[in-house]
Amino acid sequence: MQITAQMVKELREITGAGMLDCKKALVENNGDLDKSIEWLKEKGIAKAAKKADRIAAEGLTRIVVEGNEAVIVEVNSETDFVAKNEQFINLIDKIAHHLLQTLPKDMDEAMASIIEDDKTLETFIAEATANIGEKITLRRFEVMTKPDTAAFGAYSHMGGKISVLVELNDTDDEAGAREVAMHVAAMNPKFVERAQISQEFIDAERHTQLEITKNDPKTANKPEKVLAGIVEGKVNKVLKEIVLVDQPFVKNPDQTVGDFIKGLKATCGRVVRFEVGEGIEKRQDNFADEVMSQVQGK
Repeated sequence: MQITAQMVKELREITGAGMLDCKKALVENNGDLDKSIEWLKEKGIAKAAKKADRIAAEGLTRIVVEGNEAVIVEVNSETDFVAKNEQFINLIDKIAHHLLQTLPKDMDEAMASIIEDDKTLETFIAEATANIGEKITLRRFEVMTKPDTAAFGAYSHMGGKISVLVELNDTDDEAGAREVAMHVAAMNPKFVERAQISQEFIDAERHTQLEITKNDPKTANKPEKVLAGIVEGKVNKVLKEIVLVDQPFVKNPDQTVGDFIKGLKATCGRVVRFEVGEGIEKRQDNFADEVMSQVQGK
């Protein structure tokens, strides 16, 4: 039987499952809608879809490096308790290794890739959501490929709450690259070097510092040239705080990170830092209501 887009759309609206899963369910059941719904329920996919509106802001990050290829991953859960569970830890390890093997170019390609037994990664995660009982989300990942003339530095902090992957060019010093990664984990720079900062960002910071300076009784009445110099000094200070190569190196504050990298006769390439849940607005639940919800099976 031919499976139409309308059939897939209808099944998706009923179950909340993904398009690929709905199409597979219809194919497996010869287009029978009711049997397809049951098929998705048996697989745990329909159950997982009901959790889709929940907030998953806990979880772990993971880095896997093999030769000239590496991947950094963040997988989220709803609670920190689940993130510490061995089943969840094994899950993120499997996802990270799968992504390193398949090297998808984006999230859509990753979720459509086959991870095991003709099962897509999307289905694999949906089944994990059903089995674990919390919403599980592959939030983001980055794949990095380096030449033989570069070194990876990988560092994870607090068991994977923060992970950093650094690429240093023109060196094979993995230990040095890892020290840079440790610094990034601690100091969280926004840019690697100043050339990456847009003029709009600098102009906005200059405007902010000008307003602050004008409203400061100590500087408000300074001549325009003096005022401009104060503002530029403040802008420069801000940039030093957010640019990796300008930051004082945490292991030796007497030198900058840029000086440390130069000492390795290297230059800094890509830097990726994942911190679990950053940028996600966490929901504040009433604990009593949450317990009652669990008791009532919601």
